[in-house]
Amino acid sequence: MKIYLNRSPVHGPWGGGAKTINKLVDGLRAQGHLVTYSLEPNIDLLFCFDPRPAPTGVGYDRLVDYKRENPRTKIIQRVGDVGSQGKSYLTDILRLCVELGSTDYFIFPSTWARDYIEFEGENCRVVPNAPMKEFYTHRRTDTSTTLPVKVVTHHWSPNMRKGYPLYQRFDEWCNSGDRYEFHYIGQLPTGFQFTNYQKPMSAEELSRELPRHDIYLTASEEEAGANHVLEGLAAGLPVVYKEDGGSIVEYCQDYGVSYEDFDEMIQSLENVTSALRRYSVTAQQYQATSDDVVNEYIEIIGLVTDEG
Repeated sequence: MKIYLNRSPVHGPWGGGAKTINKLVDGLRAQGHLVTYSLEPNIDLLFCFDPRPAPTGVGYDRLVDYKRENPRTKIIQRVGDVGSQGKSYLTDILRLCVELGSTDYFIFPSTWARDYIEFEGENCRVVPNAPMKEFYTHRRTDTSTTLPVKVVTHHWSPNMRKGYPLYQRFDEWCNSGDRYEFHYIGQLPTGFQFTNYQKPMSAEELSRELPRHDIYLTASEEEAGANHVLEGLAAGLPVVYKEDGGSIVEYCQDYGVSYEDFDEMIQSLENVTSALRRYSVTAQQYQATSDDVVNEYIEIIGLVTDEG
């Protein structure tokens, strides 16, 4: 079967969507499918990773044009970013995609993402994101801790809705005492800096670095399919997360503690710290990998193309 992806693989310290593309390409080729990034003749399936045009692939409108000329071709649309972190135009694009009716099947990374764009059809499945298996390589198994308690987070986007003002406040609070130590890894928006800052890392580097900490903290809001917290769980760290984190709540509710504001965040950190062994053991029950996600994508491809 010839399958077109509207995003080509990229390598390096990028977010979870890029990592999933790489895995999907490998999985499809392993099953004997031909993967192409060109809208050439005789394509059986168009897999849309993102409806927006980009240097690594065309936009959804081109896929609709192709299907109009080739009615037998199917379209699967994997919904990642729903525009909830300040990109309302993307929300509008996705809702338009639904209204057009050209997509044969939708894949959502969370129930929250599906509901956010008000999708009510039955031609969909929620497939939660998961980390690459490399993040389990050096998983923390030591549940003891010493002061200061090391708290970590990491982001590839400088979007302010990732929670930078709260991280900055927490960093300043940590510097005024000796109970907690905050570590930030990744990109930063202009004007922000943290005491313990490290540049973006590869998956292999992160798999070694994250388990050197005790607790994973996220202040991100309205995430459609957060990957950073899943990489923290794979490292064996319990997660303290915002109650308006969107998919983060779905992903982490069994593996950590939530909070609403800064004061409650400090209390949630204290709650986890005081029972770190119990929370760490619970976090280590998380076992999903991106291989599971890709296998489910491939299963859906088979169902949609009647080759399952």
